[in-house]
Amino acid sequence: MTLHRRPQGLLLDFGGVIFETRKRPEGPLELAHHVRALLEGGGYEFGVDTLMTSMAAGRAALRHWKHASSRRPEPTELSHHEVVGEFLLADLPEGARRLAIAEAAELLATVSVTLSDHIVRPGIVELLEFCRDEAIPVGIVSNAHAGLCHRRLLDEHGLADHFGVQVYSDEVGIRKPNPRMIELATEALGLTPAETWYVGDTQDRDVVAGRRAGVGAMVLTRSKHTDNPPFAVPYVADAVFDDPRGLLDTLAAAKPGPPLRIAPSAAPALRPALLIDHGGVISTSKPTPAALDAFAGDIAGRLGQLHDDAPSPATIRAAIDRARERHGNNKRAWLSQFRSGDIETIPELRPHDFWADVDAALGSRFSAWFFAEATDLMVRFARAKTARTLRPGIGELFAACRRRGLGIVVVSNTVSGRVVRSECARHGLDADVAAFVCSDEIGARKPSPTIFHEALTIAQADPDRTWFLGDKPINDADGARAAGITNRVLIRGGSTDDAALDRALIEGSATHVVDSPTELIDLIAAAITPGKERVS
Repeated sequence: MTLHRRPQGLLLDFGGVIFETRKRPEGPLELAHHVRALLEGGGYEFGVDTLMTSMAAGRAALRHWKHASSRRPEPTELSHHEVVGEFLLADLPEGARRLAIAEAAELLATVSVTLSDHIVRPGIVELLEFCRDEAIPVGIVSNAHAGLCHRRLLDEHGLADHFGVQVYSDEVGIRKPNPRMIELATEALGLTPAETWYVGDTQDRDVVAGRRAGVGAMVLTRSKHTDNPPFAVPYVADAVFDDPRGLLDTLAAAKPGPPLRIAPSAAPALRPALLIDHGGVISTSKPTPAALDAFAGDIAGRLGQLHDDAPSPATIRAAIDRARERHGNNKRAWLSQFRSGDIETIPELRPHDFWADVDAALGSRFSAWFFAEATDLMVRFARAKTARTLRPGIGELFAACRRRGLGIVVVSNTVSGRVVRSECARHGLDADVAAFVCSDEIGARKPSPTIFHEALTIAQADPDRTWFLGDKPINDADGARAAGITNRVLIRGGSTDDAALDRALIEGSATHVVDSPTELIDLIAAAITPGKERVS
């Protein structure tokens, strides 16, 4: 029997194996209030009952979609935008949906913990400690609409360090029973599927994925889903345990050795808004090479737990620097092509592409690991590379916009919208921001019109009465002008020298140049016609 031979690695599903989920009766109402507050921040008013009905319908539709996708040989995963905009809130008008879509990743993380409690299953801690003591690497292979939430839960329960790799469907773009999910995890651990056991809780997703991938043994820990597959499944598990304690007993008894192979609403009236850049405007930044060195050291340590030939921190730092240089060259080339009319949209760097470049500089030896961890690594990289300081006057500007009824949307070229959000939250600005439109999340960089039009749509903004505040003549002023935004303000003290800002003003790209955000307060006040709220 395959379970008599100890595996070289262990792969675990998240829900039903590591954690048990229990529905919170009050969850749907709490979630509706959360979404209502999110939408109200952008000027959209909906009743709680309307939102509860929409999200209940969306969850029901998602359940059917998940069942259907389990019949596919190589299913792909829905994006965060699709889950929120095309399922949970598909009944809402376009502007409101787009606002929610802009916050989709964080919203889905909130959905997960609001609708269900997550309880560590009996025996999991002991199982992970056994694997650590016996040098059996452990990975996670999980279908998820919010891998971010799963990572946070593991951190909160002190379990994250037990896992060599975490593969979540929303982060890698495919979902079980696609066998590539398991193949990614085993490659990242330096193993083959045949050398691992895979532990899940469903027949139609987990057992099928395990058999398609050829894992050494397929195990189930029983959950509410185990005995009720949505359709007949042509495979069976090697063992079914009531909880992970049975798995631990079996694993401990196994002998070391090689395993055996086996329709939209009418558009609302438009209104004035403030669209504002983040880097160089809301905050200024300075490089933090020491933090970047520490980040490279952490990657080296994680790879060192999985591979005897892992690169040194200095080697990884050099690989990151080379990838950054290539990204900078690409940005300049894309901008040149955009300005010459050869391309219509400037793409944003994708996490998987950046970390593939890092991996290539390391000899392409850790491709699966970098692919699986790319999304999380990019967030940590964005935090490590610079330290950000709130620009004086931003709080006063936001307060003035709030008093005058101008919605605020942050429009940022960034490799991590999550970091932009967290920095604004750290500075106490998040309550005033209706939405964040970030290049890494919509796949387009300024000065592409796509990113400006997205922000205008979310804000229900009248371009003639909207203000854009940035610090770069081309990315910000030229881009805003191409999008039809009348009031285009550049601020000194960012990444652009004063002479270039003055030229933009003379040439008409910018309509104003200011030294401080508080100067914009006066410009907005002076441009509003009494009684008409009209900005010229």
